[in-house]
Amino acid sequence: MKKTNNNNKKGKNNTNNTQPTENIRVRSPRKGEIPGIVEQILGHGKLKVRCNDKNIRLCRIPGKMKKRIWIREGDVVLVKPWDFQSNEKADVIWRYTRTEANYLERRGFLKI
Repeated sequence: MKKTNNNNKKGKNNTNNTQPTENIRVRSPRKGEIPGIVEQILGHGKLKVRCNDKNIRLCRIPGKMKKRIWIREGDVVLVKPWDFQSNEKADVIWRYTRTEANYLERRGFLKI
């Protein structure tokens, strides 16, 4: 007969209920980067994004992000416009979580 140790139960919380508040660090847009909201998924790693500067850009997801990050319609992303066709095309460089997107909106980075 195998003995079980009651101290190792899943979900058991040995700490008190007061959790310290943790500061979150949110990646803010740098020079040449624009936040936007994904409007449509087009397939083959391409998206339509409504950017903060009122342009709708065709954005591509780079290969290193394609398999690591899943992007859905309505997500807030950070895009970097191309050097040529800067008003039409861009690359996605970051996807924000809901909490980070709310933080950006409160700070005034996201004005859509």
